[in-house]
Amino acid sequence: MSSVALAEELLLLAYDDDSGKATGSHIALDLGMAAAVLVDLALAGRLAYAGGMIVVVNAAPTGEPIADEVLGRVVADTPHTPASWVQRLRHGLRDRVLADLCARGILHDVDETTLGFIHLHRYPTADPAVETELRDRLGRALTSDELPDERTAALAALVAAARMEPALYLSGDAIAAAHQRLEQISDAAGFTGTVSMEESSIRPSVALVVSVLVKAIQTALGTART
Repeated sequence: MSSVALAEELLLLAYDDDSGKATGSHIALDLGMAAAVLVDLALAGRLAYAGGMIVVVNAAPTGEPIADEVLGRVVADTPHTPASWVQRLRHGLRDRVLADLCARGILHDVDETTLGFIHLHRYPTADPAVETELRDRLGRALTSDELPDERTAALAALVAAARMEPALYLSGDAIAAAHQRLEQISDAAGFTGTVSMEESSIRPSVALVVSVLVKAIQTALGTART
């Protein structure tokens, strides 16, 4: 698996570098991160989608603690739909990912708890290198006519599904243009059914998992405001 998980990348996009606070919808971020862990496991050949359910195809640990904990839950539990899993996994996941990024020196935990019971933490950037590479990679995907690698294509689909375009430092017409390009990437990758998965450079097993998880996020969030 990649040294930086998809869920970590979504969180880094969503948190303001200076204030250390989340921007945008917290629920959308949490749903996106839950789906991202499952997508990473599909990319690693551990999960697939079959019979309407997320299923385990390889129970071997990946070496990534959060992903392996989720993999263990899927192994131990009865089969569930993608919609069920994103709801089950989203609670508490953000705190786990924040703690991991702080432990690795990527974010800094600023504890502003007052009166001993009003708990407030901020997470400003400590090491910008990871997020810089992430934004550069997404920026290239947004400005190129070429389909990015399958992991970046999956990230693009998750960003669009979780309505995180403003986190790309865009506003006004640029947000709409970015959303259109992100959807084009999803289409070309075979995530939406516009292009046959057999014609896409993305592995069909991965494309199917991304597709159903994107739909689960979109359904949970409802109709987008215009």
